[in-house]
Amino acid sequence: KLAENENLGDLAGVPVTVKVNTDQIGYASTNGLRIQKNLVAKEDSPVVKNLKKSDALIVGRTNTPAFSIHWFTRNSLHGHTLNPHNKTITPGGSSGGAAAATATGMGAIGHGTDIAGSIRYPAYACGIHGLRPSLGRVPMINYTTPDRHIGGQIMAVSGPLARSIKDIEIGLKAMSQENFDDPWWTPIPFSFDKPIKKIALITEIKGLKVDPVVTEELKKVAKCLEQTGWIIEEPEAPDFSEAAKFQAALWLGEFRRTGGEAIKKENDPDACFIYDQMSRRCPDTSLDNFMDALQQRAKISRDWNKFFDKYPLILCPITGDLPFPDLKDLESPSSFDLVFDSMLPQIAPPYLGLPGLSFATGKTENNIPLGVQFISRKFREDVLLNVGYELENHFSPIKPVIPNY
Repeated sequence: KLAENENLGDLAGVPVTVKVNTDQIGYASTNGLRIQKNLVAKEDSPVVKNLKKSDALIVGRTNTPAFSIHWFTRNSLHGHTLNPHNKTITPGGSSGGAAAATATGMGAIGHGTDIAGSIRYPAYACGIHGLRPSLGRVPMINYTTPDRHIGGQIMAVSGPLARSIKDIEIGLKAMSQENFDDPWWTPIPFSFDKPIKKIALITEIKGLKVDPVVTEELKKVAKCLEQTGWIIEEPEAPDFSEAAKFQAALWLGEFRRTGGEAIKKENDPDACFIYDQMSRRCPDTSLDNFMDALQQRAKISRDWNKFFDKYPLILCPITGDLPFPDLKDLESPSSFDLVFDSMLPQIAPPYLGLPGLSFATGKTENNIPLGVQFISRKFREDVLLNVGYELENHFSPIKPVIPNY
């Protein structure tokens, strides 16, 4: 293009990775499954088309747990992804491969997907930033598989992971270009009138146990932002628990219908255990319960919108705990419950189609990454990016990690 004096896209020459659950011409959309190892895409997913349209250099495909239903990253086809900072802790999931690749500098921007934290949690665990866009911001479908049921359609999104907020912004805007093959894609601008600089600092959420180190990090970030002119208040949190409960009903209701037989056929030990535990946690996916989950979405969304009228930004935990020991949720049903309950701040926003930013803030003395989460009103990714830019000034730049194990 340079030789022919053609205009270059915003990602010209930038190394980018694509998650293996997403269609890319010539590659299998495995989703971490042996039963899909020959499911080779003949057409790019809209998000991949947009990356290519922006002249991104796609350098590889990144790992995910089987079926992408795990906050850790291991499967029977591609193997086990480790955390580059510390192999004893999880790299997160389901976009754990994207986070690890971006953290080590294999790519500048990683493509991930998020229905219950699968961008935000891996970014947190691997010490980088990750942005879950609003529903409808980034066009996202696969041509290799049937359209998802309504739960997946209204909760799952694609988005960027990166080591800087600038790369998050460039990646997000590249991914968000027009493509009406995804009926949920919406031509919404990225800039609006700036809201008041007021943040709701949420350190206590009903149903969530928060580690003191997590609380300390939230307060440290709030103090940094207060110094740059943000008003920090600590109101009662909006209802995360009900949103998370209904998210699980929609998520598992879809998966039971479409994935139950595939779980048996794939017979991946991790996926079988996780599916059993999720079924135990969410036993009622009857039609009535499913319809209730959809109905309540309107009321809960309305309540959150009223909260955002007063507080354009929420600053809250990414999870209640520091990144877990790797594969912690596979140890026992009680260990699964510990992990699942900690993910409450990750599970609630997708139910409402809200955007969220996982912002890396450093590491503990034991080499465990730290971070906080920001949540904003739907389609207000600009507010997330703006606070990210301001906050970057208070922290050291994130450099690629060289694993020492």
